Amino acid sequence: MRRGTAAQTSGGAPAIAPREPAGPRRLRRRILLLAVVPLLAAALLIALAVRQQASDLARREHALVESAYMAAKESELRNHLAIAMSVLRPLYDTGRDDPQIRAEAARLLASLLYGAPGEVSADGYFFAYDFQGNCLVLPPQPELVGSNLWEVRDRDGRYVVQELVAKARAGEGFFRYVWNKPSRRQVAPKLGYVVGLPRWQWMVGTGLYLDDIQATLDELDRQGNEHIWTTLLWIGGISLLALGLVGGSALALNLSEYRAADAQLQAMARRVVRSQEDERAYLSRELHDGTGQTLVSIKLLLESELDRMQRGSADPARSPALLRARDRLEEALGEVRRLSHRLRPALLDTLGLPSALRQTGEEFAEHAELAFFMRSHGPEQDLPEEIKTVLFRITQEALANIGKHAGASRVDLRLIFQRGGVRLSVQDDGRGFDLEALRDDPGRGIGLRNMSERLASVGGRLRLQSRPGATRVVADVPAQAIARFATPARA
Repeated sequence: MRRGTAAQTSGGAPAIAPREPAGPRRLRRRILLLAVVPLLAAALLIALAVRQQASDLARREHALVESAYMAAKESELRNHLAIAMSVLRPLYDTGRDDPQIRAEAARLLASLLYGAPGEVSADGYFFAYDFQGNCLVLPPQPELVGSNLWEVRDRDGRYVVQELVAKARAGEGFFRYVWNKPSRRQVAPKLGYVVGLPRWQWMVGTGLYLDDIQATLDELDRQGNEHIWTTLLWIGGISLLALGLVGGSALALNLSEYRAADAQLQAMARRVVRSQEDERAYLSRELHDGTGQTLVSIKLLLESELDRMQRGSADPARSPALLRARDRLEEALGEVRRLSHRLRPALLDTLGLPSALRQTGEEFAEHAELAFFMRSHGPEQDLPEEIKTVLFRITQEALANIGKHAGASRVDLRLIFQRGGVRLSVQDDGRGFDLEALRDDPGRGIGLRNMSERLASVGGRLRLQSRPGATRVVADVPAQAIARFATPARA
């Protein structure tokens, strides 16, 4: 068992690389897609549902308005025909069937016209036919009086006179057909109402044209369609606004993360520069205060002894000055080896990664007064230089973090060679740290981010686990990454 510092990430030691890997970026795009697609689908379904419901409502409203109009028209026709029958009833009730009484009835019927309240229109007239289809009264077309119109059909193929006579034979009835409208001199849909005078074999009736109803219904349909499209446009506008908010939020999130990443990169760059300056200052002090002073002392000893030898008063074989100079040279060589080892341990190149890690851990443990244990598992692999250097530097950084922040008493290092790659684990029993807080604070966790960056540069992955009494840093380098850095000879 040796004393020394351990590799880990305890204490305030920090957390994870600023450069965002492709995985989280793809995940964010998927999350954004999962937010946008359901929103678009919901907006589309809402639009379809609104359109369907609005269309159904428009059809029901159309049918309701048409039904109300037709009921009003039928009531109006009954009233008009009741007025005409009140004129004809005295003549019919005389019991006479001679041509004179019938001619008088036809004259009176032809003279009756009606229209809007207070107006008389050529479209409001009464007509009469006998049950054989002979025209008796038709004010707009007097030239047809006396003609047999039994076979006359409207544009839809209906036998108009035959149907009206059938209604009259039954007593009364309504019939819809198409007929000439005098005021417009063109055909128009019409609702006719007839009653029968059985003794005279007459069918007497009147009708109301329905083109105004159709115009009203068309206007109602047009307004309904406008309302539907207005609603759809509102839904589309709201959907676009929602998409804009989602996109803006995603952009703001990305910008915020990019700013944080940029701040982390800048902090890391400053840390790198500061580390370089600290290393240069350390080397400068070591060379000046240690190796430099030793070499100066050797120089003075040698000059003093040379001066004595020139005067012939010194025995070179027994000169204490030369012995001290030799000892100082050994000290200088030790200083140079120590500095060289700090920059890159020779064991890493000569004896391999496990020995270099063990020596580093034991030296650091002695300095920090920690218990250090190391175990290596699996057959040792000849790793590429890049992989060995990264794992060695991660161990150095982990041990440095433990020494600065963890307050630990024990460090366990595991180096595991396996078929899927190599794993380095450094664990301590220190106070631990809040990993999430370190991730969110760009000013902290530079060491851990450096470790993650180093490992990511060779295709590896860094995992951190921390709680009071147990903090663990795990560096995994897969076999594919090792093969990628292997030389042709190793391959």
